[in-house]
Amino acid sequence: MRKYLLSAAAVCAVVAGQAAYADEAAAKKWIDEEFQPSALSKDEQLSEMQWFIQAAEPYKGMEINVLSEGIPTHSYESEVLTKAFEEITGIKVNHQILGEGEVVQAVQTQMQTKRNLYDAYVNDSDLIGTHSRLQLAYNLSDMMEGDFKAVTNPGLDLDDFMGTQFTTGPDGDLYQLPDQQFANLYWFRKDWFDREDLQAAFKEKYGYDLGVPVNWSAYEDIAEFFSEDVKNIDGVDIYGHMDYGKRAPDLGWRMTDAWLSMAGAGSKGEPNGVPIDEWGIRMEAGTCNPVGASVTRGGAANGPAAVYAIRKWDEWLRKYAPPGAASYDFYQSLPTLAQGNVAQQIFWYTAFTADMVKPKSEGNNTVDDSGTPLWRMAPSPHGPYWEEGQKVGYQDVGSWTFLNSTPLDRAQAAWLYAQFVVSKTVDVKKSHVGLTFIRDSSVNHESFSERAEKLGGLVEFYRSPDRVAWSPTGVNVPDYPKLAQIWWQQIGDVNSGAFTPQEAMDRLAQEMDITMSRMQRADEQANIYGGCGPRLNEEKDAEWWYANGGAKPKLENEKPQGQTVNYDELVARWAKN
Repeated sequence: MRKYLLSAAAVCAVVAGQAAYADEAAAKKWIDEEFQPSALSKDEQLSEMQWFIQAAEPYKGMEINVLSEGIPTHSYESEVLTKAFEEITGIKVNHQILGEGEVVQAVQTQMQTKRNLYDAYVNDSDLIGTHSRLQLAYNLSDMMEGDFKAVTNPGLDLDDFMGTQFTTGPDGDLYQLPDQQFANLYWFRKDWFDREDLQAAFKEKYGYDLGVPVNWSAYEDIAEFFSEDVKNIDGVDIYGHMDYGKRAPDLGWRMTDAWLSMAGAGSKGEPNGVPIDEWGIRMEAGTCNPVGASVTRGGAANGPAAVYAIRKWDEWLRKYAPPGAASYDFYQSLPTLAQGNVAQQIFWYTAFTADMVKPKSEGNNTVDDSGTPLWRMAPSPHGPYWEEGQKVGYQDVGSWTFLNSTPLDRAQAAWLYAQFVVSKTVDVKKSHVGLTFIRDSSVNHESFSERAEKLGGLVEFYRSPDRVAWSPTGVNVPDYPKLAQIWWQQIGDVNSGAFTPQEAMDRLAQEMDITMSRMQRADEQANIYGGCGPRLNEEKDAEWWYANGGAKPKLENEKPQGQTVNYDELVARWAKN
């Protein structure tokens, strides 16, 4: 009997050894066939994968569920990286993809019900104010020193990530791990802007050069010029602007993603305005309690700059965008650029660069026969209320988030998957597929130096120090899911014509204050927000706030002289920095 038991133990050891060998063989296969190029050598990649094999052993055979929105980066993770992870670690991952609104709804539902719907989410860092206050997400700084310690990759290298400043709470702790990152920039048809006949015609009419607009006045002039003067290029009707207006959740993000601050509604201060942020919510420096969104409470959500921003969005959409654009949602608007009939877009997410560099054979009319973009990206222009030192644009940092209603073993397995898809072994290749950079080592990889001319300025932007000036929603927003749903409904009323921009923003600001007052009561009664819930200011006359650090008063001239810059000079400045 003793001999039999020893033999069984020996057999188990042999089987375990064979399994480990099979896992390592799978790792070698993926390294050779898929994970090239990489910031690591193949030997370093294999060493990192050996760590994953060993760390995943207790979770082998487990099946976990994760959720993210639908962009090319996440499609690659869902369709390719889940297979690699399962073959290498033995953990099966169901990586589901839904619309961004549905992802936020799932996060909110799990936080409210404490039911484990998903084991991890790629949840925008816009919720950092929510997660740090509610404490319903695992604190990653604590977990990496505690229950995640044994499953935290020693080669994770947090210092290599570009966006951890945006996933760190006011307490200095990390709550989310960046998975993909993209900015909201200006997009334009450089081939059209470079035409001498169009340059001459533009300068004759407007008195300055056709180029990258520095301010909204120039953007409006360019939109008018292409829509009403040029009208047709190579037999195709063309338009000077693109946007969307469908009454849907993404219409709210269209505005909260720094549109008001781009117009000049917020305060100076980086990465978000202090005391008034890009949502128009006021929170005094050194505190964690929002005090209001309405002008009469010291906020700016319904101030002159915010109303101006909404008015221009609605006006440009109707006057200069292709027919039907007002009824498009975010996802319907993106393919329109590839048709090749739009001259510029003031508000364009670089997450979809991958779609805009597809070949002409796939229906993309914005590249030449060699696949080189006819378009370029540049910093978005700012409105007349904007001042130096204010926020210049939005940057999305989609980040792995683990809610503490998820059982620990499932969260640990999901943490392994999250680290795998952002690992140095994988990240350069993933960045080539999705073009949503999260690591310095990836964007600075020589393979992107070689590919840069085919990416329309993306590499130059992310290698420049300018990139840090674009930032996600900040910590002034106390509960993102509750407040975000107010925006699209009120903005939708502008698009439908039910309310004027002023009426809609008045209603929006009031609704935000009402919602925050409920949060205040919950925090005061049950410490729901950890003492960092809203504490609304008493209302005062708008004129008092205009004179005492609140919203900016209305300008007499909201259309100053248009200003433009030469694109090539702009890129040269990026490269020099």
